Amino acid sequence: MTTHYDALEVRSPAQREASQLAALPQQIAHAQAHAPAFAAILQGVDGSTIHSRTALARLPVTRKHELLARQQAERRAGGDPFGGFSALRYGALMPHVFASPGTIYEPEGTRKDYWRMARAMHAAGFRPGQLIHNSFSYHFVPAGSMMETGAHALGCTVFPGGTGQTEQQVQAMAELRPAGYIGTPSFLKIIVEKAAEMKVALPTVTRALVSGEAFPPSLRDWLAERGIAGYQCYASADLGLIAYETEAREGLVLDEGVIVEIVRPGTGDPVAEGEVGELVVTTLNPDYPLIRFGTGDLSAVLPGACPSGRTNTRIKGWMGRADQTTKVRGMFVHPAQVADIARRFPEVIKARLVVSGEMANDSMTLQVEAASAPAGMAQRIGEAIRDVTKLRGTVELLAPGSLPNDGKVIEDARSYQ
Repeated sequence: MTTHYDALEVRSPAQREASQLAALPQQIAHAQAHAPAFAAILQGVDGSTIHSRTALARLPVTRKHELLARQQAERRAGGDPFGGFSALRYGALMPHVFASPGTIYEPEGTRKDYWRMARAMHAAGFRPGQLIHNSFSYHFVPAGSMMETGAHALGCTVFPGGTGQTEQQVQAMAELRPAGYIGTPSFLKIIVEKAAEMKVALPTVTRALVSGEAFPPSLRDWLAERGIAGYQCYASADLGLIAYETEAREGLVLDEGVIVEIVRPGTGDPVAEGEVGELVVTTLNPDYPLIRFGTGDLSAVLPGACPSGRTNTRIKGWMGRADQTTKVRGMFVHPAQVADIARRFPEVIKARLVVSGEMANDSMTLQVEAASAPAGMAQRIGEAIRDVTKLRGTVELLAPGSLPNDGKVIEDARSYQ
């Protein structure tokens, strides 16, 4: 497993950055011309000027709830079911449409390995000429097709196992002898346990690519004890592959077809390397050209290069959700409001709103890391809290570096007992 999928994985970071940033202006112009939603979102933006990460960071972040709202509004009006985000229309260039919870509709184009999953499968040890047992759903959601198209691009045959029918899954694995499994880690555990119960050996199932849910080290080790090397990947129905695990087992390496930023939750402002924040992804897919799409997931950049020889940036993997919206005394408080308060004071480095007490007897404390604390600053911050949230809150001034690096902007510390 030391070989790489292609030369893109081992090019110099400078080459990669130059190539992606050279493609960025064209992708933005394409989105403005062919995806009406981005024509509106990026109105007045000259795409030809967006050729650096600094320029990219000035563009607005579009988050999933905003994409959903645009889709719903268009559908109610009898318009585009994709809300103006797809550059494709029904017909030969869009063989499938999928639905994710919400409901959000996603197009699938005809390009080989449309979701770019072959790279993650190769890193997990799958090779051309093998059979892969695919237990992701083929119903409504794109997961099954995402993996199947990637497997075909890799040169593999696929058994479309889908979900459920555990005994039949075991029988198919025993008789077809696949090289491995693709699906959720929890369902693989169920299949392995069912095989043991049925006293059916699955000697060829020695590797797995899992996604769709957490893959804790305890489950990875449980599978390893049974002869299965499990690797995880991070992908979404909107963006396709974002990052994947390698044999180094040190974080997840970013895919070659996306530009990833990590921003402070509730904002579009990039954080310092190593700081936890929300993953914001710009895809270079011309069919569904999402620009600065907020995933809502938290992660952080891992320093250094991957021991596998891949040179792209690594992230720590999924570290929670960025949308920490909390209801306090009947009012919703959003991470963007905390960012708005902090932005009003140049001395503030970082802020974290802690909601404590018991339900119906809430209290808010804004913990603030400040480079300096001029007289009266705490009082002025308190006034800003009330101005922005319409709620009263106390202020706690802290030294730089005091707050944990966990991506939390709002911490709900209330007792619900």
